[in-house]
Amino acid sequence: MEKEITIYDIARELSISPTTVSRGLNNHPAVNKNTKQKIFDAAAQMGYRSNAFASRLRKQRTNTLGVIVPRLDSNFQSLVMAGMEKVANEAGYNLIISQSLETAQKEIANARTMFENRVDGLLVSLAYDTENIDHFEPFFSKGIPLLFYDRVPENKQCTSIVINNIQAAHTATTHLVEQGCQRIVHISGNLRINVYKDRLKGYKYALMDHNIAFRENYVIETNLSEQAGVEAANKILQMDPLPDGIFVANDTCAVSCIKTLKQAGISIPGDIAVVGFNNDPITRIIEPNLTSVDYPGGEMGEVAVRSLINYLDGVSDVSITNTITLRSELVVRESSLKKKLTAPPAKSGKAAGMV
Repeated sequence: MEKEITIYDIARELSISPTTVSRGLNNHPAVNKNTKQKIFDAAAQMGYRSNAFASRLRKQRTNTLGVIVPRLDSNFQSLVMAGMEKVANEAGYNLIISQSLETAQKEIANARTMFENRVDGLLVSLAYDTENIDHFEPFFSKGIPLLFYDRVPENKQCTSIVINNIQAAHTATTHLVEQGCQRIVHISGNLRINVYKDRLKGYKYALMDHNIAFRENYVIETNLSEQAGVEAANKILQMDPLPDGIFVANDTCAVSCIKTLKQAGISIPGDIAVVGFNNDPITRIIEPNLTSVDYPGGEMGEVAVRSLINYLDGVSDVSITNTITLRSELVVRESSLKKKLTAPPAKSGKAAGMV
């Protein structure tokens, strides 16, 4: 393995001081133009590489942000990462990305690694089974900015970026009610996690607002996987009377549920209308196309990194605003449109309107 070339090697080669070499490489005005050129030429010829990491450590800044995600094979998280990368690259920052694989144990190890690698700030979406955030205490105690997004803890010490999950779920459930649904099942994720707990609240509030009784057996808690969609559909098929609407807390599970129900002879949306959450690309592939809440992942990633960098640059303080709430909207497609099936046919010579 070849020895790494240092400024001392260049200094010996040119018979000048290491200080002059350092100043020349940093384009210092105290070094004359001819000497600078000799230094640059020698550095290039000898294969010198600047140790940017060491330089940044001296300045107490690594220009690196850590990101801990539950899993990378998620369309939503991919959009978030794209937004984060865009803003980080424009600002001259690098991202170190790790995944907890939905376990608190791996999240704890990732947090320790990020701390030891001296990241300037950390962005986190919590794992499925994380129940406390004690493992992030070193960041709080050292004043390293920590920002949570999507899956966030209930902790006043933390700044979080979310959408209004209660409102989004209320809108989704209300849409089903407006389509004539009265027996609406909610397929949820882990109800200890903020996003799924809030979506359940929104579902309940919508039922209450329309004088529909809440039924405990109409809430199916799952891990929202593809297999969970199959299992939830089989539970629904055993219900008597059959539900006429389903609100699912993500699209993967919703699509799997639809496929299983259709295989059993259930018409979607004729027998059961379905709404998902996230607006993943799969919503436009399943037949009928899936109505879903559009979750702005790219925007969330951009806002998260911009907030962290603004804090590091002294422009703002992430502790001033405890929660940043982004907008979401319901994208209506055929899977939930019961009323479209019973609408009168368009008059001759006129095109039917798109809903």
